[in-house]
Formats: sequence, structure tokens, C-alpha cells
Amino acid sequence: MSCMCPLFRLPDPCLWVRLQRLYFLPVFVQVVLAMPYDTPIPGYMNNTVNTMRLWSAKAPNDFNLKDFNVGDYIEAVLDRNLAENISRVLYPNDNFFEGKELRLKQEYFVVAATLQDIIRRFKTTKKGSPERTSFESFPDKVAVQLNDTHPAMAIPELMRIFVDIEKLDWDTAWSLTQRTFAYTNHTVLPEALERWPVELLEKLLPRHLQIIYRINQLHLDRIATLYPENMNKLRKMSLIEEDGCKRVNMAHLCIVGSHAVNGVAEIHSNIIKTDVFRDFSEMEPQKFQNKTNGITPRRWLLLCNPGLAELIAEVIGEDYVKDLYQLKKLLEFVDDAALIRDISRVKQDNKVKFAQYLEKEYRVKINPSSMFDVHVKRIHEYKRQLLNCLHIIAMYNRIRMKPAALFVPRTVIIGGKAAPGYHMAKMIIRLITSVAEVVNNDPVVGSKLKVIFLENYRVSLAEKVIPATDLSQQISTAGTEASGTGNMKFMLNGALTIGTMDGANVEMAEEAGEENLFIFGMRVQDVADMDQKGYDAMSYYKRIPELKQVMDQITSGFFCPKNPDLFKDVTDMLFKYDRFKVFADFEDYMKAQEKVSKLYQNPKEWTKMVIRNIAATGKFSSDRTIKEYATEVWGVQPTDLKIPSPNEPREAVVEKAKALRKM
Repeated sequence: MSCMCPLFRLPDPCLWVRLQRLYFLPVFVQVVLAMPYDTPIPGYMNNTVNTMRLWSAKAPNDFNLKDFNVGDYIEAVLDRNLAENISRVLYPNDNFFEGKELRLKQEYFVVAATLQDIIRRFKTTKKGSPERTSFESFPDKVAVQLNDTHPAMAIPELMRIFVDIEKLDWDTAWSLTQRTFAYTNHTVLPEALERWPVELLEKLLPRHLQIIYRINQLHLDRIATLYPENMNKLRKMSLIEEDGCKRVNMAHLCIVGSHAVNGVAEIHSNIIKTDVFRDFSEMEPQKFQNKTNGITPRRWLLLCNPGLAELIAEVIGEDYVKDLYQLKKLLEFVDDAALIRDISRVKQDNKVKFAQYLEKEYRVKINPSSMFDVHVKRIHEYKRQLLNCLHIIAMYNRIRMKPAALFVPRTVIIGGKAAPGYHMAKMIIRLITSVAEVVNNDPVVGSKLKVIFLENYRVSLAEKVIPATDLSQQISTAGTEASGTGNMKFMLNGALTIGTMDGANVEMAEEAGEENLFIFGMRVQDVADMDQKGYDAMSYYKRIPELKQVMDQITSGFFCPKNPDLFKDVTDMLFKYDRFKVFADFEDYMKAQEKVSKLYQNPKEWTKMVIRNIAATGKFSSDRTIKEYATEVWGVQPTDLKIPSPNEPREAVVEKAKALRKM
């Protein structure tokens, strides 16, 4: 039956509740029911529909009549509320203890329910056959990819199931567990790698903490054998951090409990091998590899930008949809006047549609012939929305200073969400919206510069803004962005990139040629050298007049006259403890933006560069990424075999399978 999911306001006809698959989970002193909701994920023209299973927390007893009858109305529904709170809110604020506790409950709830489901599926073979009782083939049938540290509790949970419930000996259980799990790291920022307080684990999941302690002891014994009398190695590689509050390092648990560890871009994978997890990489170099992220061209081109998709198909055929490397054929048409004209027309049509959307939703009228300069991603200091904001203010000052001068009209569009407990990210949004209020209402500026902050940025909004974008901003401090996928989506949809040599930008520059991107700023080694000698923000402020003017305006309350000190936290951070060195890249960023404006005045050359970028996106298909995971991590070989449609004879499919095996 279709149903209402707790995370959605309206019924979803594609979401099916599976009442026959309820699982009981012990969470702290409470037993919680995990109710599965299935939603179909269809493949592209291959008769395959996969299932994404979501979980909702329910209480075994919704209502306690005994408590109700004695007047304790809150206690009567307390169990239900405590249980349902687990899956009621996505990303609870974990700046306080109750938030941390809820976050850990959520992570355990999802992995425990999923592992119970996996075990059930493994045991249940063909209909009518007896259940599997041996787990020897478990890693051959099951691969679990740990997406960052959030599902790390799956490792001790699977060990608990194997040892406590299935009664396997420890060594066998550990071998099966390691061969089942693989870990993908998505960040190099230390604060983003989870470290759970031992005290909290002891309270909520005491058996799992016991298992983690034993895993750690065996891990430390191995290190001591390989590196005798090296106490520093033991301290740095332990799963338990002893400095201050004792914590479990979940990234270390993921590495120790997995047979493969990967980053999501070449530069990121090198950083985790040579810096973040250097000791682990030296001990087990064969574990570490790279899997550069990818995007699906079906959603991020065919679905969201049908005009461009159809145009490309007319030029090189439709096969590129399943083999994105075929986009290289576009290079043969870089100088083709008809293609240049048609690419420009499709982009302009998309911009007009998005301008109409903005006027309707945001009550802001923008010039669709202006450059759409877009910066959409999670709001975070390392992603440097602040650098973009400083550039906006500098452009505003230039227009005010010389209103009659030639200026390439721009609409700067910024979007993204801040974590609920991330004060600085919220202040960055506040600054951007305050700057937008001043810029958009200044008659001197007029239509030369507009600033839009997209509220509630989400996939459906991304599908509107990405096809309309001229310039994609990917400006994180070098060495901080793991990969990014937005950069790939923009590139595929005909936007040019201004960015640092960080994350997947590096590989985009390799594929398209660095001359076809607007690369600026420090490289990873430059950042490391600056960390060694020290970063002095004040020296840039004193040396660069435009930067000084911009910062003086923010500090003086120019953009918030009713509360001049509103952005004191932001300016203090930029001057005193900016880990991401905004000022250090400001000057080079301004020069790169001037190159952007100059090229935009030559539509033909701009569009030629767009075609070269689209032609270079073949590597960034998720098809390539998933094939690499399948063959190099999960140990399975992808095939092009289609599941038969209902009216296709079974014999024909068997013959196809035999033919494929012979190839």
C-alpha cells in the first residue's frame, strides 16, 4: 500500500510500507520497531528496478491505557514519542548532549535495521529451500559500503550479530566483517570525522563499546608487533582517543573494520594517504585507493536540461547517454557555427525560464542577458562563500565609483543550507542577504548587478538553476574539498568553472585543459607552506586597497546600519582565526573574475570553451564510478544483460547470458 512517510507532508504513491518486515531493535532502555518503506529506483531502459529501503521508528505500544486512566496523559504516549523522535528530524542540532544522543540513536537505528534485513535476505534463499546456516559465503553475497563515518556502528553491530546471535567464534566473525565492509572517506576536516564520547556509548550501546574495545586491543597488538616500542604509533592509531574526554574515533574504526578505503578524487585520496590517515596507509598500503565521484547524466542532463540533451543527440547520436565518453566527439564541432549558435540559444532559453521563476518566487526582476554567476552548495567556511561575498561588494564599489564605465552585467546567485548548530554559517547567510538588500535597491547599480540568495536549496531547485548557469563557482581552499559533484553537473550543462585546484576541479582541468577553466589561488603545497610559516590576514588587508575598503564597510555596519556590530563574529574570524585563508586568495580571485568578464564579452569564444568543457565530462559519469567500485571493491563484474520484460521468453534471456559469459 502507498503511504505517508514521516519526512513528507503529502502521501507518496511510490513509497510502500512493508508491514511484514518489522524489526525489533534495542535502543538504550527502550525497544523500538523499525518499519521499512520501499521506494523503487528504476534503471535506464534496462528493465531493472532497484529498491531503496527507508526506515521509520515506531513504538511497540502506541498508547498506555493504564497511565492514561490515572491521569498521566503525557506518560501514556511517552514511549511512542521517544521512539518516533529517532526518525522525526533529519540532522538534529548536536551542539548539546541531547542532540548528540539523538544523532547516535539515529545512526545506530538505521544500521541495525538494515543489517537485520541483510541477514534475513542472506538466510532466505530460493522459495521452499532451507535457510542458509553457514556464513562462509556472506562476503561473496553481501557488500556494505560505509559512506563516511555516519554508518560506522555497523561494524560492531555486525560483530554482535555474528558472535552473540549466530554464535560464530571471534576470528571467523571478524574475518567475515572485514571482507564485507568498505569505507569511503568524504572529508579531510578533522571536526567532520565523528568521535563519539565513550560515556555516551557506555550509556546507549554498552555491548557495542565492549566489542569496539576488543577490536581496538587486537588492532593495537598488531601495531605493537609491527612497530615495537613505538608508543606514538599506538596513540595515533588507536580507536580510542585518550586526550581529555575519552572518545571513539569512528574513522579509525571504519579503516580497521574494512577491506578497502577510498577517497573520492585523486587529490583527496592522496591527502588521506599522505596526511589524514598516513600511519594506516603505511601499515596497509593495499587497502587505500581512489574512486573519483561521478554524476548520472540521465538526471543531470536528460531530465533537467532536455534542450541541451536533444541538441547533443542531434550532433553525435544518442549513445552518449549510456557512454558519456562519447561526448568527446563534440570536439570535432568546436568551430561549427551552427552548434555554437544552438548551444547559446539553449542556454539563453534556460536563463529566461529561470529568470521567470526568480521573478515569481523571489519578486526580483533580473536581466536574463546578464551573466548568471552561481555558487550553490552547503554553507561552510571552507567552501568560502565569504570570498564570493567580498567580490560582490568589490564589484558594487566599482560600479558606484564609476557608474558610466563599461561593466558586464551579473546576476550572482548563492544558495545552500547551514547546519542547525553552525553559527558562523548562519552569519555568512545573514551577511549575503544583507549585501543583497543594499545592492539590489541601489538605483546607481540598477540592472548591472543583482544578488539572489536561493532559499531552501534542494535537488529540485538545482535542476532549475544548473542548466541556466554561465559561471560555476568552486572556490574552496585547496586541500579542503574532497571532490564535489556540483562542479561536474555545471560542467555537463554548459557552465564554465572558476575555481581552485581542489577536489575534482583538478581532474576537470586535466580532462578539459587548464586553459578552459578559470583557475586561481594557492595550490595544496602553498597552503601547507603558509600553515608552516603562519597566515597573517592583516598584511593582506593593509596591502590590498579594495580588500581594505570592503572589510571597512562590513566592520562599520554599512550593510546593516541598524545593528553595526552584527557581523563582528565574521570580521573577527577573517582577521584572527580564518583557517581557510580567504584574504590570501582574494587578489588572484579578483583577477580571475576579470578574465571571466572579458571572455563573456566575446560570446563566440565563450561558447567554444563551453563546448570543450561539455566534451570533457565523460570521466565524470557515475556509470564509470560504480563500475570501478563494483570491480575493484565489491568483487563483482558489471554486465549489460537486461532482465527480461514480462512478454519476453525466458529462453532468450538464458541464451543472451551464455553469449555474454563467452565474451
